[in-house]
Amino acid sequence: MNAMELMKTGVKDLLDVHRLRAEFPVLERTVHGKPLIYLDNAATAQRPLAVIEAMDDFYRRYNANVHRGVHQLSVEASEAFEQSRRDVARLLNAPSDREVIFTRGTTEAINLVANSYLRPTIKPGDEILVSHMEHHANIVPWQLLCEQTGATIKVMPINARGELMLDEVEALINERTRLIGIVHVSNALGTVNPVAEVCALAKRFDVPVLVDGAQATPHEKVDVQALGCDFYAFSAHKMYGPTGIGALWGREALLEAMPPWQGGGEMILKVSFEQTQFNELPHKFEAGTPNIAGSIGLGAAVQWLEEKGIERLAAHEQKLLEYATERMEAFDGLRIVGQAANKGPVVSFTIDGVHPNDLGTIIDHHGVAIRTGHHCAMPVMQFFDVPATARVSFAGYNLRSEIDVFMDSLEAACRMLR
Repeated sequence: MNAMELMKTGVKDLLDVHRLRAEFPVLERTVHGKPLIYLDNAATAQRPLAVIEAMDDFYRRYNANVHRGVHQLSVEASEAFEQSRRDVARLLNAPSDREVIFTRGTTEAINLVANSYLRPTIKPGDEILVSHMEHHANIVPWQLLCEQTGATIKVMPINARGELMLDEVEALINERTRLIGIVHVSNALGTVNPVAEVCALAKRFDVPVLVDGAQATPHEKVDVQALGCDFYAFSAHKMYGPTGIGALWGREALLEAMPPWQGGGEMILKVSFEQTQFNELPHKFEAGTPNIAGSIGLGAAVQWLEEKGIERLAAHEQKLLEYATERMEAFDGLRIVGQAANKGPVVSFTIDGVHPNDLGTIIDHHGVAIRTGHHCAMPVMQFFDVPATARVSFAGYNLRSEIDVFMDSLEAACRMLR
């Protein structure tokens, strides 16, 4: 259930935000002499003590390489590492933790699918479908693959509100369609896509679907079985975990049939100069020494999210989104870019006569951190005919009063720049 559905069902927000904020050390600091107001959560969220301490504990108490080690530290590290895999499987409601592959993040996960799943069989004239609102991570790997194989990319259109035009998707699917790549929640617009409907449509044509879930896992309960997708990718740092770690979930039958993407240690069972026998799932896709501390931090982030309640966090974030939207719509000359009926806690906007980068720089001097630019979604900017936008994005630790300070800083910036 996503945040909008939670709000409609009247779920009470039981989140103690002030108590929650005490778990994030960075929120205690000042910027340019002002209390930090961090509204750049779609780029990366902050880390709670539970995540920081879990990684610190690994390095202090049982730092060792995982798997095959018989000494105590290696045994403890291996168990913590694999527990994190089980945590991720539980987070996504995956049928098996064998289907969870640790990667450096969403980008590497998508590249893994492009190179291991599609590359061996894709042919000239084959097609890959992506939506017009995709992050570059779900565009560029497919472009590289198409340039090297003669396949082509087809774009699923969006409307002026920033919503996928689902009625037009079916017409794009044909016997040449090899895969559909779609973002669950747009980082540039906040749009929550009808992923289950896309997957159901794709299944009618026996087309696999890869979902970029980087912006979804922090804000809603993801169930890959209910969605009906074939691959699901996400990054830990969007969901209160460390950078440089994420995961790919894939259907076991597909993963079993896919060749390894990278070769080296860990992904093998037996090596000779004549032949290599690859390891079983999930290890055949995890060549080399993994990011052990990062994986443990990811597991800690999953446990933290479950303890706090993703639904409660999402309901609070939805209230912040509604309040910010109301105030911003009343701001003279401000245009919200992306007004989908179902949105995550993201507001992208422009202001007449003010460049977003100038705006972000001045707002920073008020202690308010926002994101400006194209947000790794240049086709979105081209669609809305803007060079860039400013973006505020919310997390569970943000406050309504922080939105008021942001709006005051916005007014001050516009007085200076207009």
